[in-house]
Amino acid sequence: MPRIAIAGNPNAGKTSIFNSLTGAVQRVSNYPGVTVERKEGAVRLGGRKATVVDLPGTYSLTAYSQEEIIARNFLIEEKPDVVIDVVDASNLERNLYLAVQIMELRAPLVIALNMVDVAERRGFTVDAQRLSDLLGVPVVPTLGNRGAGMKELLAACERVIDGDWPRRPARIEYGHEVEREIDKLSEVIAETLSLNSRYDPRWLAVKLIESDPEALRRTAELRPTGSAGRGMRASGRGVPASEQGVREIVEKARQEAIRAIESHSGEAAATIAAERRYGFAAGAVKECVVLADRVGEADRVGEADGVGGMGQARRHATDHIDAVVCDRFLGPVILFAVVAALFFFVFKLADEWAWLPWPGGPVSPTRAMESIFEQCSAAIAGLAERMPMLHSLVNDGVIGGVGGVMSFVPLIFLLFLFVAVLEDTGYIARVAFMLDRVLRVFGLQGKSILAMIVSGGLGVGGCAVPGVMATRTLREEKDRLVTMLVAPFMNCSAKMPVYAMLIAAFFPEGRARVMFALWILSWCVALSAAWILRRFIVRGEQTPFVMELPPYHVPTVRGVLLHTWEHTWTYLKKAGTVILFVTVVMWAFMYFPRPPAGGAAAQFAPAERAARELAHSFAGRVGQTLEPVSRLAGFDWRTNVALIGGFAAKEVVIGALGTIYSMGEIDPGRSGALSETLAASPEWNRLKGFALMLFVMIYAPCFVTLAVIRRESGSWKWAVFSTVLNTAVAFVLATAAYQVGTAMGWGT
Repeated sequence: MPRIAIAGNPNAGKTSIFNSLTGAVQRVSNYPGVTVERKEGAVRLGGRKATVVDLPGTYSLTAYSQEEIIARNFLIEEKPDVVIDVVDASNLERNLYLAVQIMELRAPLVIALNMVDVAERRGFTVDAQRLSDLLGVPVVPTLGNRGAGMKELLAACERVIDGDWPRRPARIEYGHEVEREIDKLSEVIAETLSLNSRYDPRWLAVKLIESDPEALRRTAELRPTGSAGRGMRASGRGVPASEQGVREIVEKARQEAIRAIESHSGEAAATIAAERRYGFAAGAVKECVVLADRVGEADRVGEADGVGGMGQARRHATDHIDAVVCDRFLGPVILFAVVAALFFFVFKLADEWAWLPWPGGPVSPTRAMESIFEQCSAAIAGLAERMPMLHSLVNDGVIGGVGGVMSFVPLIFLLFLFVAVLEDTGYIARVAFMLDRVLRVFGLQGKSILAMIVSGGLGVGGCAVPGVMATRTLREEKDRLVTMLVAPFMNCSAKMPVYAMLIAAFFPEGRARVMFALWILSWCVALSAAWILRRFIVRGEQTPFVMELPPYHVPTVRGVLLHTWEHTWTYLKKAGTVILFVTVVMWAFMYFPRPPAGGAAAQFAPAERAARELAHSFAGRVGQTLEPVSRLAGFDWRTNVALIGGFAAKEVVIGALGTIYSMGEIDPGRSGALSETLAASPEWNRLKGFALMLFVMIYAPCFVTLAVIRRESGSWKWAVFSTVLNTAVAFVLATAAYQVGTAMGWGT
């Protein structure tokens, strides 16, 4: 089965091309040995099926970051049948740098010239045929967000795979002196190292001259050729077939080549190589980019305005919007307004406005989900007398636990929907740009903002797992470590059901305001933690960072819905697997051991008896053991049990509370939602609800996040540190809030 790899710069529309080609036929996994996400899909290529692999977005194949290493190693090791390099037509010169590097690999290449409409709005067009002639590879104009050009793109891929493309990619020339040293080093490599058809000797020579770290490491792992070993024995060097001896020969040749190049040019060899590639890309831009108002005169960008002519094209709408959105003073105001509006409409649409058709009249989507699970509970009510344990398992463990989590699916769906719209417009990148200035004050690197937004830094819709994974883009290890330790403080989607339930119970009149306050608090805690970590635990210099702002786009309905469904489906799968398993285990710990039959508990009313049975269970005993300490934050033993379950996944806090108050309900005749049950309980009040939200926001990351922190940091030490740090900070802040609030009389 043919394999198609999709490469490209971030924000070039690579994901749009991938989605347009594969639709919903996708699967997500990880690359072997790392936590970088790997997306694969299927597409029909002529009369056959082909696999499409979406490589990590990267600006270059010079291997420093994990994305660069993975993208390059995939092209070298797995040798896809064709590579689609998605190129942003409106930023052609910069994007062609990656294309040039793929051409150097001699990989079969097709260029998707994407965003041609954006280029036209900026005042220029790209001659795709001329660019194809210059590069020696097919160039296909596309509009990934609209699905335009996909048939032509697949047809070009088919031609390359079948060998019907008559040309070879253009060769990048580095100049006479550099070329001579490349040829000499290539010859040494070919004679001494067993490349096994994996590496082209010329390409490897160029990378070694650049002192590419990954190329140096891979070269050290290569075995010597048989002729190299025989030659060494014949020369009497005393190291027959020695791998170390071969490495010394190659390293000596590499150093000689670097010295010769740098002596001739007076510049670093790596700089010269990069300049030649950019020079090739700039030359292509001169030849194939035409200013829109001069198309009739056929004036090229390079002839009219020099290489920078594209920058002189008329100022487009993106610049005017950014002048306002990214303004030093207006920008933060707009950001706060956007986040506040997001919370307002999400809560209104999901839980307050009755707009969904339903038997008996319109209801809110959340109420519709609650109604479904209430009907399920009523359907099994007959089991209570005949099979009480089975009834408790299904009603309290599954329906009370998982049902409580599932009732927030409409809320989660709408959160992901609005965030997908903001992401597809290009606004998320502007948020990163504005917050970058703030983060540097607290000792975080510029790219840290991306990991924190992925973790839920925009307020909602994130997850700490991909957020921690996103730290792989940070080259400085200390920057990576601090970022992965503070990313879990963000308000991920797993915490949203807890917030939504408690806000509905105790702050129904100000839902958006409370969520906005929690968003501000999460950032305050994360930045304060980063400042402390940077100055006392993980010290070191910050790495500079330049952020690219992509042009604004009008989101497509298909793209937004696809992204929303992917995240919602992940939430549903989590509820049906991890959360179901944990809630059933929690039910067992809350159900067993049973008090002796006919004991003291039997003489009490049903509600009191259920509460005593819960207190007698394993979970009840643990919760009561912790209660003397947890009472400082306002948490009784029931809340402690739920928080213990939250170590597995934050949504389990809702499931566990649902199970607890189903098994030991204060009013057995009450069948309302959990929020209504807590609001009616004399043991709960606004202050306790707020303290619990604060604690859930900060305390230990879930098990999956801890596993990823361990994997990314390379040590369980930092995963344990994260658990202890977060839980300690959460308890201190929750206790302070509860005690101060009690003293102020807010707990009534």
